[in-house]
Amino acid sequence: MSQSSDSRRRGFVREILGRSDYAIISEWIAPGARVLDLGCGEGELLGWLVQHKGVEARGIEIDARKVQRAIARGVSVYHGDIDQGLTDYPDGSFDYVILSQTLQETRRPLHVLREMLRVGRRAIVTFPNYGHWSVRMSLLVRGRAPVTRCFPYRWYDSPNIHFLTIKDFQALARDEGWTVEREMFLSGRYSGRLLANLLAEVAVFLLRK
Repeated sequence: MSQSSDSRRRGFVREILGRSDYAIISEWIAPGARVLDLGCGEGELLGWLVQHKGVEARGIEIDARKVQRAIARGVSVYHGDIDQGLTDYPDGSFDYVILSQTLQETRRPLHVLREMLRVGRRAIVTFPNYGHWSVRMSLLVRGRAPVTRCFPYRWYDSPNIHFLTIKDFQALARDEGWTVEREMFLSGRYSGRLLANLLAEVAVFLLRK
């Protein structure tokens, strides 16, 4: 095998439930851990983690219909707004708190992140990278709010209300004094660090205080 093909093979990232960031999350979470998933949707990831990693799973979801579907899946999920905080949970209640591609939809992202690191020993955060070249090119050439694979919505119907890049998040972590234990930058089903803020579509961070 050539050096270039071997490099491409090492960069390949598998998918779980059709998402490469889920695959990274599943690798980082220890078996039997206590896990809280914020904005967990219908509980697909939590259900997978329960089945394959034996975790003690909890979830919070604002959409009542999705909560019902998650409960029907057998996952412990309750209806709540993570922007209001996690006051029901004392400090250090969980080993991991997950926020997967939801940070940009929250009204108070910094508050949510601080609460994650209060109730969890570690936080796993994934988000679409607004610094990706396709976003930059779309804005430069079209002069309009970008519509790309990672940001497929028109400006008037998008659930995204905060747009951040990898560099933005890294700067926030430094400012807050958080430790980035691991980070992964994805483009489709491949990963890499070279020019990540320009080439990565999705970022995955593992944090602790």
